[in-house]
Amino acid sequence: MTFPLFLFAAGFGTRMGALTADRPKPLIQVAGQTLLSHALSLTEIPQVGLRFINTHYRADQIAQALPTGVTQVHEPIILETGGGLKAALPLIGDGPVMTLNTDAIWTGANPLQELAEAWRDNMDGLLLLAPRDKAIGHKGSGDFLMQNNRLSRANGALAPIYLGAQILRASRLREIPQTVFSMNLLWDRLIAEGRLYGILHQGGWCDVGHPGAIPQAEALLHG
Repeated sequence: MTFPLFLFAAGFGTRMGALTADRPKPLIQVAGQTLLSHALSLTEIPQVGLRFINTHYRADQIAQALPTGVTQVHEPIILETGGGLKAALPLIGDGPVMTLNTDAIWTGANPLQELAEAWRDNMDGLLLLAPRDKAIGHKGSGDFLMQNNRLSRANGALAPIYLGAQILRASRLREIPQTVFSMNLLWDRLIAEGRLYGILHQGGWCDVGHPGAIPQAEALLHG
């Protein structure tokens, strides 16, 4: 089975400070490659079909950096994660879609392949997670509890966190009336129905959301 893939790249990257004054966060370099290049390298697997990327801040720079075969979806205003994906429904369709954030570095198993191999028809959402103590660069607390791979909400220091990669049944986005909304709004609906699942990433991960995480990400890659 192949999945359309949607990359999130529309944000302002304000936590990166001066580094995003003249460029969007996906074009910040880690170990000699842009974050965007690192993310795109993960998409070169048989399970990924059509590829899309949303843009807003300095969208022209991202457009110039895109390889052939990746479709830019420009957002005139920031729609947040849920709203951005919902706006792209005419392009991606109503079936299962992969999404990937463009501000992380991964090692080990390909995260998109992990998701594709674990996806089942009884799921409406499948999130890739990691134990909180293995999430490099991440400053928040845990996000979810997982029992038999089914997810519920948690806010504990040791609870697994979401890594920014998922498969979502896109048709469920049509149930959200808002235009601008976080993916959390849909996740809460799926949790209530018992249709949000998770798996743990078999490898390393670093959240490159602030300048101090860049050397951490490079150490992860070179370790």
